[in-house]
Amino acid sequence: MKRWWLRLMSHVNLRDRGLMVIMAAVVLDAVLTVIRPWPLKVVIDNVLSGQPLPEGLKWLVDLPGAGSAEGLLAWMAAATVLIFIAGQVISVSRTYSETGVGKRMVYILAGNLFDHLQRLSLSFHSTQRTGDLVQRVTADTTCARDLVLSVLLPIFSSVFTLALMFTVMWGLDPTLSLFAILLSPLLVLLVRLMSRPMKERTYRQRQLESEMTSQAEQTLTAMPVVQAYGREAIESGRFSELAKRTYGAYLSAMASRVKFNLGVSTVTAAGTAIIMILGGMHVIEGSLTVGGLLVFLSYLAALYAPLEILANVSVSFATAGAGAERVLEIMDVKSDVSDAPDARPLAPHPSGEGMRVTIENVTFGYEPERPVLRNVSLDVRAGETIAVVGRTGAGKSTLIALIPRFYDPWEGRVLFDGTDVRKVTLSDLRSQVSSVLQDPYLLPLSVAENIAFGRPEASREEIVAAAVAGGADEFIRRMPQGYDTVIGERGATLSGGQKQRLAIARAFLRDAPVLIMDEPTSALDAKTESELLVSLERLKAGRTTFIIAHRLSTIRNANRIVVMDDGRIAEIGSHEELVRVNGIYHQLFALHSGIIDGANAP
Repeated sequence: MKRWWLRLMSHVNLRDRGLMVIMAAVVLDAVLTVIRPWPLKVVIDNVLSGQPLPEGLKWLVDLPGAGSAEGLLAWMAAATVLIFIAGQVISVSRTYSETGVGKRMVYILAGNLFDHLQRLSLSFHSTQRTGDLVQRVTADTTCARDLVLSVLLPIFSSVFTLALMFTVMWGLDPTLSLFAILLSPLLVLLVRLMSRPMKERTYRQRQLESEMTSQAEQTLTAMPVVQAYGREAIESGRFSELAKRTYGAYLSAMASRVKFNLGVSTVTAAGTAIIMILGGMHVIEGSLTVGGLLVFLSYLAALYAPLEILANVSVSFATAGAGAERVLEIMDVKSDVSDAPDARPLAPHPSGEGMRVTIENVTFGYEPERPVLRNVSLDVRAGETIAVVGRTGAGKSTLIALIPRFYDPWEGRVLFDGTDVRKVTLSDLRSQVSSVLQDPYLLPLSVAENIAFGRPEASREEIVAAAVAGGADEFIRRMPQGYDTVIGERGATLSGGQKQRLAIARAFLRDAPVLIMDEPTSALDAKTESELLVSLERLKAGRTTFIIAHRLSTIRNANRIVVMDDGRIAEIGSHEELVRVNGIYHQLFALHSGIIDGANAP
């Protein structure tokens, strides 16, 4: 992925005040690095050896008590302590600022990625592993921090320090300075040879880590099935095998980094040895003092440190690149359902009234050249209840999914009150639709928060009123904290009927003109179903309602029943009309009523 780092920078706030503090700390630290060895040089050359101070340091004798060797020694000792304290203050300030800045960068990128994921269509999410997406949001987004704090900032720090160091070293001994800088080409060569393998191995490690997260998420969410079929040992074996592969990938990535670091350390150690020999010869010849050699060797270590950092930046660059590649892979995905440039809200609609929904010549499928719906047309009057029935795979749920625009048809269009839904903003369109599904999708929040999920601004009075209308108020008040009781993951602490009552209450509170009910009672027993039907009838009143159901008790009172077969509307009419016709609905009705045997059903 070319120039990924430029694209990643668009998600980084370069005006962050903390980043300015870090930059200032880098500059001050470089200055302190230049000053740090000079007190020792003065002690060796001018205090212990008795040589006069160089021209640039003669101002030291004007300090109180510095006229004597003992006084100058005391000042140099104090300077060493002050430089150390200043260095520690700068280091602590930089570390604190980097922690805050780094976290903000990660959270901003994670927020952007999470927001983008929520806006991608269901066709995208149906092909992805949830655990992998979670890994990308929570782990791979550290690439923003790695890029700035482990790549760009070290480059700035190293280049600035190198320039400052080389200028001072050149003043001490130009020949040794040239020898010192000649190691740079070797380090550049190491970077070119090792950076690509490090990135590839790190990417592989990240991929396997996401697979582990996906495996754990899939198994833990399917725990009832796992335990029911005695799959614990098999699932543990699968996880262990994946963990071994991940461990191997981690070791492979780590080995490439260790080899690189070893190569860099070997080059810098050899360079230090060469400079030590040449510098010693210069001291013997008298062109360099002992203190000057110590300062030069101190600078040499300080010079090689930025060179090593620059070389090791490729490791951080590879790590950041692996994470960025996985993040940008998702950011590059364009949703096949999004707001048009000229999208606008729907015209205001009277409260308590349904909307006219028109489906015109719609053809749609999930895979190219394999349509699930074929030239389907249906005009639903405001306030009308439409039941959609048919055999499994006939296209019932697909047809209903086009109404809130979870998908866009290949051909044809869907209209709300005569307006093409593709010309309406998604947020406004979906605010006109409420749903009661077979799986209510309850969250581990309080009962009140679950009811208000579609209208979080609703008051407690409105929430209670919706619960009363949905037949949920009585059992809610018996719960330990009433409406403030936190329910289990996916409503695990509630019965099937209770979960559906909360879903109905949620739809009442949403008060949308269009209602979708997809098998709302199929998982319930007959008694619970009959109790819920009363609430469902109240919910349908005045709304344009679409019901998918197999149980005739749920659909026989619909204004019209649409019979789907092989992606087309095969029959349409009331229950009585369709029963009189010896067609698909008549056969489904006979099968449901026990008139014919299921084995002989078409």
